[in-house]
Amino acid sequence: MTTTPTRPGRVEVRGVHKSYGSHEVLAGVDLVVEPGTVTVVLGPSGSGKSTLLRSINHLEKVDRGFVALDGELVGYRRRPHRGGERLHELKEQDVLRQRTRFGFVFQAFNLFPHLTALDNVVEAPVSAQGRRRSEVVVEARALLEQVGLAEKAAAYPRQLSGGQQQRVAIARALAMRPAVLLFDEPTSALDPELVGDVLGVIEELARGGTTMIVVTHEIGFARRAADQVVFMDAGRIVEQGPPEQVLDAPQHERTKAFLARVL
Repeated sequence: MTTTPTRPGRVEVRGVHKSYGSHEVLAGVDLVVEPGTVTVVLGPSGSGKSTLLRSINHLEKVDRGFVALDGELVGYRRRPHRGGERLHELKEQDVLRQRTRFGFVFQAFNLFPHLTALDNVVEAPVSAQGRRRSEVVVEARALLEQVGLAEKAAAYPRQLSGGQQQRVAIARALAMRPAVLLFDEPTSALDPELVGDVLGVIEELARGGTTMIVVTHEIGFARRAADQVVFMDAGRIVEQGPPEQVLDAPQHERTKAFLARVL
């Protein structure tokens, strides 16, 4: 399985903090994702996984630290300030331009109910990237075939199973030709028998060299597809490394306790 050509896609997260009121959700996160690799983020509910993912493409504004994609700050620019530098938030149109370099697949699909599967895939490249509809339609049909849904192009979301809707959502993300794909628990809203189809599509993308950051509880997927596994707890990265290290020989007691419950 191949995807449309993309830029390299190196993600750097440096010293990222995020609080909601007095509740600190991210407490100084550092993470590097190399181009063409798959990073799986594990952790208990409330550990900051989804907030980290949403901070990477600036759906959440960070309080401190920064995120960069291929060396370019995401959501901010540096400006001189009193002998040093200060970060200033970009204008919304510039943030939206940057965000097109990230494909985001949500837990709850988020398809437009009034659009067919094909039009759900076509909409963003035409409206957000200004590409020609005729060109995008051809690409969208190929992407639906890629995720095993060529025959469902004219179907509306209500006519699709949850697994099919999520595969349309993956095709929609790929249609933006992103440098990085972000997945926020892509199978948690699915019936168990539908999980395998969605994970199969994601694993095929991984084998094709797509840069991905995947928040999930699917340990088997992490073992098969991840280049690095990150375990988060209480807003911090507690442990990270290759899957065989983190999953089979964890060093931190918190990681050991979590895996003992889910394996």
